[in-house]
Amino acid sequence: MSSARLSGVGVSSGRASGPVVRVAEPLGEPPATPAPADAAAEAARIRPAADVVAQRLTARAATVEGDAKAVLETTAAMAADPSLLAQAEKLVTDEGLPAARAVHQAAGGFITMLQNAGGYMAERARDVQDVRDRLVAELLGLAAPGVPDLASPSVLVARDLAPADTAGLDPSKVLALVTEEGGPTSHTAILARSLGIPAVVACRGILALDPSSLAVDGDTGVVRESDGVVRAAGNTGKSTWNGVGILRDGHRVKVLGNVGSPADAAAAAAAGAEGVGLFRTEFCFLSATEEPTVEEQRKAYAAVLAPFAGKPVVVRTLDAGADKPLAFLDPEPEPNPALGVRGVRVAFDQPEIIDRQLEAIALAAKDTGADVSVMAPMVATAAEAAWFVKRARAAGIARAGVMIEIPAAALTAREIAAVVDFVSLGTNDLAQYLFAADRQLGAVAALNDPWQPALLRLIKLVGEVGVATGTPVGVCGEAAADPLLACVLTGMGVTSLSMNHTALATVGARLASTSLDVCQLAARGAVGAHDPASAKIAARAPH
Repeated sequence: MSSARLSGVGVSSGRASGPVVRVAEPLGEPPATPAPADAAAEAARIRPAADVVAQRLTARAATVEGDAKAVLETTAAMAADPSLLAQAEKLVTDEGLPAARAVHQAAGGFITMLQNAGGYMAERARDVQDVRDRLVAELLGLAAPGVPDLASPSVLVARDLAPADTAGLDPSKVLALVTEEGGPTSHTAILARSLGIPAVVACRGILALDPSSLAVDGDTGVVRESDGVVRAAGNTGKSTWNGVGILRDGHRVKVLGNVGSPADAAAAAAAGAEGVGLFRTEFCFLSATEEPTVEEQRKAYAAVLAPFAGKPVVVRTLDAGADKPLAFLDPEPEPNPALGVRGVRVAFDQPEIIDRQLEAIALAAKDTGADVSVMAPMVATAAEAAWFVKRARAAGIARAGVMIEIPAAALTAREIAAVVDFVSLGTNDLAQYLFAADRQLGAVAALNDPWQPALLRLIKLVGEVGVATGTPVGVCGEAAADPLLACVLTGMGVTSLSMNHTALATVGARLASTSLDVCQLAARGAVGAHDPASAKIAARAPH
């Protein structure tokens, strides 16, 4: 390779260079033959193997803190999941599969379900793949997959990294990360930021190269061959933040958490979130064969709301449909489900489902004392927004808004603002629909870069409507987790930023160090840029 230079998507800031260590490719599918001579004995091997894997992950979790600890504990729990293990055992006893193949096949069903769910849930399919590969390796007597022990500081190159692998990385040994796959909203990206490790994802062609050393720029996404000298200029690590989203000139911007489970809520509260800007309710429905009752939903939501008594929580109603199939919804097959009956559109045909969910949310709010608002996903028009707000009011919820994640909604933001109490920009899906680029597909990940000027201009349009009409405008995509981009969004008129709990302190501290006029200058520079790299440069100039 002579002076090879590749570009990916920079997801964690900083620059570093050094020798390359390549992570081995994931295990392939184990053979389905020969059939075990004793199916019962073969099935009995599965749970002890799962226990070993779970114990190893739990032991690793005991050595770390924060988000890394939570990820490792979650992965350990998944390794011991009774439904996964029972399904694998059944494949051995009923179909005569070897234990390793049975585990691989059983996990495949869970992976497909998550991938079909799309969005945030699809990104969690990587967690199940990791558990599957660890269980298969244990059953086959192979070394556990993952990052090898590093003797000296190195640049890691991989197809992708499992969350448990990323969580266990030692920032003193890992100079930078480069992956062929993944995207700006992947768990690898989120964890790399929390660890302060420069990272580039969706770097197409990196696996075809055989470099001895690389230089990685996590800001621009550029990866090139280096001279092998170890250099590191990563981000500065932990930030000091007092837990109040406020600029140095006194301008307020709420810094909120994104949550989708009780564990997420506890982590966000512990990290100092001022509230929740996006509470994903799909966890209550994902594995349900029948619609959960109002009482079941009430208890599930209350467990998430409890840490935020007296604080604002924005609950997103069920985001499901033909592209995110749930058995009890019985969706009709669609040729292009991502553009079909999903999100709030499901409720138009089955309004009783959203009515029961709104009732449960209202009850959970009373149970916990959280200051709850609701918002509908996949709203395209002001008429749809008004329909949702009317139903929320009827359920006793005083404050209702909508997600702006369809370009049509952004372009008609003024009309929508007239019928809602607030709007929230879902930048992950907004980018996907704006650029016609699947956010799960590494080949088009660059189009989903939140620094794309076209996306920034659309966000600016909504922000200007918010300022003109006095309508609060939130951002709850991963764009809000980028400290510099958070300043740009603030300069566009955004009034709240919602993100994974690992980014709260960094974003809060960055906001506290700047002023509104600087943010507005940064915003003007970014929207006038011609590509993501120049947008970042323009945004930095006023700081």
